[in-house]
Formats: sequence, C-alpha cells, structure tokens
Amino acid sequence: MKSWYAIENEDEVPSPALLVYPDRIRENLSRMITLVGDVNRLRPHVKTHKMPRVIVMKIAAGITKFKTSTIAETEMTAAAGGKDILLAYQPVGPNIDRLIKLVQRFPATNFSTIVDNQSTLSHISSAAQSNGVIVNLYLDLNVGMNRTGIIPGDDAVALYLRLADTAGIRPAGIHAYDGHIRDTDFSKLTSRAEQAFSPVWSMIKQLKQAGASVPNVIAAGTPTSRLLAQHDHVEVGGGTTVLWDFGQAEVSPDLDFLNAAVLLTRVISRPTENRICLDLGHKAVASEMQPPRVQFFGLEDAIPVMHSEEHLVLEMKNTDRFPVGTVIYGVPRHICPTVALHQEVWCVQNQLACEKWAVVARARCLTI
Repeated sequence: MKSWYAIENEDEVPSPALLVYPDRIRENLSRMITLVGDVNRLRPHVKTHKMPRVIVMKIAAGITKFKTSTIAETEMTAAAGGKDILLAYQPVGPNIDRLIKLVQRFPATNFSTIVDNQSTLSHISSAAQSNGVIVNLYLDLNVGMNRTGIIPGDDAVALYLRLADTAGIRPAGIHAYDGHIRDTDFSKLTSRAEQAFSPVWSMIKQLKQAGASVPNVIAAGTPTSRLLAQHDHVEVGGGTTVLWDFGQAEVSPDLDFLNAAVLLTRVISRPTENRICLDLGHKAVASEMQPPRVQFFGLEDAIPVMHSEEHLVLEMKNTDRFPVGTVIYGVPRHICPTVALHQEVWCVQNQLACEKWAVVARARCLTI
C-alpha cells in the first residue's frame, strides 16, 4: 500500500510540481473551526494558497470572512464568493484607487483595509469621497513585530478617533498582527502574547470610554491563534493551517494539523557516489529560510549541500536506491511563498493527480 502522499500516476506529472489533497484541506478547515470554537470568529489568510478552489471549500465549511495581502488576492476572493474581506496590507499609491474599484465592482462584498498614519488616512478618505463610496478601516497596531502599525498608546487613540470622524471612512475596529510571537514552550508563548496584547486591551477600553465605536478586533498569527481565540471579542486569522508545513509544525507543536500540500520532485543527476541532484530549485520551493527547506519522506539522512535556481543537491551515504528519474516527495518548510512559485497545482483524489488548480492570485494584478 502506498503512503498517503504518493500518487499512482507519477508518469503524468512533470516535475517539479506541487500536489494538494482536498480531503486533508477539508479536515484542516474543520480543525481550524474547532480551534476557534465559532466559525464566525475565524478569518483565515488567503495568501497561503491563493486559489479560488480553496475559497470555495472554505465557504462550504461555513467560513465567511477572509484576510488578504494583495489587491489580486482580494479580487480573487471576492470573485470566488467571499463576502467579507480584509485587505490586511495598508494600501498606498495606485493601490488605493484599485481598492476603491473593488468596492464598486463587488457591491455585495464587505471590503475593509488597514491604516496606521494620518497621511494614508487622508488619501483613502479623499479617494472614497471622490468616488462616492465608504471605506471600512481598521487601525493597524504594532504589538512588537515592528514591521507595520502604530504602537498602542495615546497617539494610536488619537489616530483612531480621527479615523472615526473622517469623511468617507467607517471605523471597523482594531487589527494587530503578532507574527513575531512564537515559542515551542506553550507557557512562554502564552506569557509573550499576554504581554504584547495587554496594551491593546487597555487601548480599546480607553476608546470605548471616549465614546468611540470599536466594532471588531482582528488579531493572531498561527502560533497564537489558540490563545487569542479565548477572547470572545477577537477574530483570529491564521492561514498556514489550511495547508500546513514542517516549519510551522516545528514552532507550533501544540497545534495539530495535516500536511495538505506536498512537493513532487525527481532525481535528475548523481554527480558523485554520495550525492543526488533534484529538479527542485529556488523557482519551485521557498528559499528565504535556512536549509533544510524541504523535509523529504524517506530521506531523513539526506543533507542539503547546494541549492540554486533549478537544482537541489543532497548528500547521503547510499545513493544506489535513487537512480536518475526517481520520484521523491517532500513537505516545504514554508508553504505560503512556495505556493506562489507555482502557476498551478495538481489536485490529488484517491491517490491520483486528477486535475490542475490555478494559483490565480500569485499574479500581482488580475483585472483591477
């Protein structure tokens, strides 16, 4: 009997390729809902998969809220039936007008985005008024990652109050991403999360005392999703849980999800007696992390020694079992950017790669 990831029609699939397993995706969606406890408080990130077919699966599971990083992801999600979409990436320049066009093209969809400064708030307000639309805005808070957002405090309170009083804008609430918080020790993870979000809870209380409406709070990366789901006023937005990878499993051992995306690669050369070369270069697997970038099934003793655009060289004691042409399967360390490298993925049903799914939102622009 073949392993769960192996396909029976390997000869029909050119390598390198990315395989996805719908049954496992459905199971992961079910586990995500169970983790949160209420499907209405789940807002999974689309950037992980970028595929309308997965959006349809999420909707079928009862998920109605989505989080995106690009205008293309946002448009793809709306076109696939998403009704509540947060563009969790502050729009600047032409992207403000592109967002306005999305609001106009999909009037049945509730769009929102984030802002962390007065200048961008003014530009969004001006564009909204010029086009006769209302833009839902979340204030983006910096809870320690120091990548985007405004630090919780008096300045953030003042900006939110200005946001709530700005023409063309509807205050949507607070957004806070905590991607820097990760620890394999759950007690330390809990402590770090509590420390990071304590100023957020204080700020929300301050806003409400000032008479401001804070309709919603969106927070949590994948590692802290279980913790922040315990706050009944918070929507959580992890995304890696849909497909999973071995990198997330390493930093979040408390989370239980299935690998639902696997790389298929082939041996293309055996340059020395203890090395094999695979057709799995930078163009097929995310390479922003330190090696190993792939965890291969059955190659636990293999050591990556060279990685370039089209090649991945592994060193091991016995290469005789891997003649040129051998198919090898592996799970990437980071699935989100790996998916973005593939124009299409192969859908696997009953151990057959039976159809191709387009990775639509890997593009920067669809129609808008």
